[in-house]
Order: sequence, then structure tokens, then C-alpha cells
Amino acid sequence: MSKETMELLKGTLDVLILKTLSLSPSHGYGVSRWIRERTGGLLAIEDAALYQALHRLEDRGLIESEWGVSENNRKAKFYQVTTAGRRRLRQESSSLRRYTEAVFRVLEAEEG
Repeated sequence: MSKETMELLKGTLDVLILKTLSLSPSHGYGVSRWIRERTGGLLAIEDAALYQALHRLEDRGLIESEWGVSENNRKAKFYQVTTAGRRRLRQESSSLRRYTEAVFRVLEAEEG
């Protein structure tokens, strides 16, 4: 899969956001930038998808937000993970790891 066509599996974006925010509170652009940098640019999240996911996670009580001032001295909404969000992150990380391992067992299979 080329860099230009790489898409996130359904549900993966939520886990990536929860992981990013579990490290430190951040505004939306900061979340997107951290994921892009951490993946060497392979995962670039569209703004619309990012903000839909942030709102969805907040509606579910997995993250919470408050207004603050960004490093550029601009008003920004900062998000942080709740206790429920940390619990969900552990569950989803475990499920995603099992899924990934299963996929690689198939991809690494030898003929015979």
C-alpha cells in the first residue's frame, strides 16, 4: 500500500487518538502532527476525520476538553483522556495487537 493510499482501518483512529492523548493533553492539530511524525508521515489524518473522532470520543466520555491557548498564542480546545478512555485504550490496544498478529501469521505463512 503506497503512502498516498494508506487508510486507517475502522476504529484505529480512535485508538491512535487515545494513545496520543494518554501521553499528554493536546489540541487537535497537535494530535494530528504527533501521529504523522511518529509514523514517519505514513499516517496523515484528514481534519474532518480527526475532529469527528474527537467529538465522538468526547460524547462517549473517553476524552474531555477545555479551552486554552496554543503554543502559537491562539485559542484552542485541549483534549485529555478520561479514566474510561484509558480503560478503553487498554482494551482496544490488546484487540488491535491480536488482530495484527493474526494478519501477519497469514502473510508470513510458507507454502507447504
